[in-house]
Amino acid sequence: MWLIRGQGVKSGFEVAISARDGGPSGVIRDASSPARSGADSEAVRDLKARDNSTNWLHLLQIYAVIAITIALAIEANEWIDEMGYGWGWIVAVNTVAALVLGAAQHQFGGAIHEGTHFLLFKNRRLNEVASDWLAAFPIYTSTYQFRLHHLAHHQFVNDPERDPDIAQLKESGHWLDFPVPSIELLWGFLKRLSPVKLFLFTVFRAKYSAVGFDEHAYIDPAAQGSKWPLRVGILYAVAVPIATVELIRFVDARLGCAVLIVSTIVAIAYLLLAPESAFTQTRLAPVISHRATMLSRVVYFAILYGTLTYLTVSGIAPAWKYFNLYWVIPLFTSFPLFMMLRQWVQHGNADRGRYTNTRVFLTGPLVRYAVFPWGMDYHLPHHLMASVPHYNLKRLHELLLADPTYREKGVVLHGFFASSEGPSALEALGPAHAPASRERAYVDNAALEYAELRDATGIAREAARSEQAS
Repeated sequence: MWLIRGQGVKSGFEVAISARDGGPSGVIRDASSPARSGADSEAVRDLKARDNSTNWLHLLQIYAVIAITIALAIEANEWIDEMGYGWGWIVAVNTVAALVLGAAQHQFGGAIHEGTHFLLFKNRRLNEVASDWLAAFPIYTSTYQFRLHHLAHHQFVNDPERDPDIAQLKESGHWLDFPVPSIELLWGFLKRLSPVKLFLFTVFRAKYSAVGFDEHAYIDPAAQGSKWPLRVGILYAVAVPIATVELIRFVDARLGCAVLIVSTIVAIAYLLLAPESAFTQTRLAPVISHRATMLSRVVYFAILYGTLTYLTVSGIAPAWKYFNLYWVIPLFTSFPLFMMLRQWVQHGNADRGRYTNTRVFLTGPLVRYAVFPWGMDYHLPHHLMASVPHYNLKRLHELLLADPTYREKGVVLHGFFASSEGPSALEALGPAHAPASRERAYVDNAALEYAELRDATGIAREAARSEQAS
């Protein structure tokens, strides 16, 4: 009999699947049991404590970096133009700005990551709304859609059939055949720096965050709904601003404004009037209804696009130009670059073992900010206990070092490119650091600790199949 435990729609759910339900005999133990690295200890329970205040400062810091970077870049461009220094200097300034802003967008990804695990704020509704409005919507996703993607990654980490991260990287052409020698890794990295490859990375990431993939373990075959709510959302977020800007530039500003207003009304009306059955359901219950989340996203973009259009048409500032230059371009270049680097070193050349599916990264502050935001450098402790907030992961790592198994099997890397203290993050992707022996596959059901499930039985069945396939 398979057991999966956590906080479900009914508090403290426990679903058992017997052999007659299609699962083998045996037990999936809750990963928070004392047998699992002392995870039931008082010290760990203290580290799991969340609040409704700490992360406001972290979010404020991201917005401060974005505002200061854009303001300085605009001022620098105007000064270079006035001094007549030429376009080369402008390209250099905007390249630096794109790198800083792409790192800030990756920081938003870190905030969404905390929201996905219900760790951004203790209050569930505040967690969802803040994560959506302050981090997810700005980079064209939602917390729920990312949660669907990310919790499956945790539960089925490095499972080639069920881990959405691996599926997405393979489909976009960004997964490597690990282990990878240094020269081959460098060549693979350079090939994926092309604008086309980076664009494809973002497109496929958006696809997987929005609709997943056919084999997604959390898809509910009985509640697929309609594709139209998703299509309306995509059309409004992507097609409407393009049409608005082109009409303003080449036809008539009033027509462009009219298209934006009418499109907003139509999108909101459709989402309000669509039957509930039109919204696809999954095995994870949403904190806020899918209808409300999609409406919120349209309202967010209506405010953003309306403000950009007003500033542009009124002559106050070329706001749409700045938005494309300082937000859209980083979103398709430096942002996917940092994500790709992080995903490679976190799970590339690793197996499915409990202590060997990822690593700890001790790097400098710049790499930590751009590549490992919000505690993602302590990735092994995070995968061991996903309900510990980012600001407590270093302490969790130090606590876990008292566990002989953690000390023996856990990998700690120094530096990103090279280090005199041991293998670096990139060096760990080579043949010399490939797993000597494949550990027994670990299925992390505890990653669903704070989630509410619509179909716990279906998820437990997928967990049984994942472990059986190892």
